[in-house]
Amino acid sequence: MSTNGHPSGFGASTITSTDPRYPSMVRGHNHRFVGRPDYVRVVTTTEQVVETVGAAAAADERITVRSGGHGFEDFATADSGVLLDMSEMNQVYYDPERLAFAIESGATLGHVYRVLFKGWNVTLPAGECTEVGVGGHFAGGGYGTLSRRLGAVVDYLYAVEVVVVDADGTARAVVATREEDDPHRELWWAHTGGGGGNFGIVTRYWVRSPGVTGGEPADLLPQAPGLWRNGMVAWDWSSISEADFKRMLRNVGDWFERNSEAGSPHAQHSAFFYSSHRSNGILSIGGMVDGGIEDGEALLNEYFDAVMEGVSAQPVFRQQTLRPWLYFAAYPNWGDQGTPDIRRVKIKAAYLRKGYTDAQIDTIWEHLGTGASSRKELILIGYGGEVNTVAPEATATAQRDSILKAAFMAWWGDEADDELVLGQVRDFYRDVYAETGGVPVPNEYNDGSYINYPDADLADPAHNKSGVAWSTLYYKDNYPRLQQVKKRYDPKNVFHHSLSIELPED
Repeated sequence: MSTNGHPSGFGASTITSTDPRYPSMVRGHNHRFVGRPDYVRVVTTTEQVVETVGAAAAADERITVRSGGHGFEDFATADSGVLLDMSEMNQVYYDPERLAFAIESGATLGHVYRVLFKGWNVTLPAGECTEVGVGGHFAGGGYGTLSRRLGAVVDYLYAVEVVVVDADGTARAVVATREEDDPHRELWWAHTGGGGGNFGIVTRYWVRSPGVTGGEPADLLPQAPGLWRNGMVAWDWSSISEADFKRMLRNVGDWFERNSEAGSPHAQHSAFFYSSHRSNGILSIGGMVDGGIEDGEALLNEYFDAVMEGVSAQPVFRQQTLRPWLYFAAYPNWGDQGTPDIRRVKIKAAYLRKGYTDAQIDTIWEHLGTGASSRKELILIGYGGEVNTVAPEATATAQRDSILKAAFMAWWGDEADDELVLGQVRDFYRDVYAETGGVPVPNEYNDGSYINYPDADLADPAHNKSGVAWSTLYYKDNYPRLQQVKKRYDPKNVFHHSLSIELPED
């Protein structure tokens, strides 16, 4: 299925370095990376993408792509060639031919939530940062506050449209579905967690619930919450002792080990632990749940009480609020940290199969509870539940028995602070995973890292001393299969970046 027109009313727009619009087009959410492409092409249809990619491939130009621009590495900031800006390909609609909802890759999550809710009262278990584009979020195995209850977003992916480049340089659009007899099924599979920008340019996704094949549109995806319950407990860091901090972290790990099975009452809600460095004064826990869930308030309170058990410091506030679903799901800039001037970002990620060990908790305390001022932060985000009911090989998302995702991160504004802040985050991550070479090597406790929080350090032996390849940390046993998809659909390695799938050696 193709789109012959677009309500924006313009065809592909070409913006070169002499165009006054150019400076506004070459920087995304993360201000650490500023691209210098020869030109930017703003596209509005699949046909325009095919034309642009074909011309660039024929001219041997570098091709990069940007959807929402929320990349944590330099995947969309090449210094030459063409940058495809997909942001005006943002339509969301019901496709009766495929009995699924079509979502163009430039649509932001907030826009997707609004259209699905207003039109059909349905939703997806995708992320909570409303300005993130679906182009990369879906392909990398996105998750969100509904994932413990409903699964990963890729579990709802029915089909994907991708512009690829054949061995002879011809660009074409391919639609790949999850149907067992689809000759392009492997291309669909690769986009269920294989990461963005690896195989071609995604122009459109189709989504519907697994196992559903027909019925009314409102039956094809999970019903959206009517109300959304958001709870949080926060402490003043100055009141937190070393014993309190360590007890809290142990409690968090123990709770998720006990309460992350699919079907558990607590799998119905999200939960997190967040800590800045003590110099920034913020330490909190929280959770969110569909306001229609019976005993939702009690479930969140049970999590809060479990984490606070044995902690002597008293919180500065503890509250739960109930608001309309769309107020949370689509509120502008919800989930994004920083300000327009504080947009330099570094994130290093890990999957946890168990809570942190005592030795790791001691290390986390040293980094967050002691020392001078620092920008580094740690957030532990609830995972598991329904996500873990899918086999690791069924999708490209291989991590299917974890209970938490960890993000070691920092946000800052001044380029002059890059070396200092990057060093702080790198040292923090390295020390927590010191026993496995500075990275979360899959074992009893760890399960590698998350490609949607990409970290080029994992491919650098100066930072990854484990002897385990970055590709194993992200994709585990699924990597060789992803390489075969790469060989078939991008044999000339037209689409590549600092952590892209490599062509197989054979």
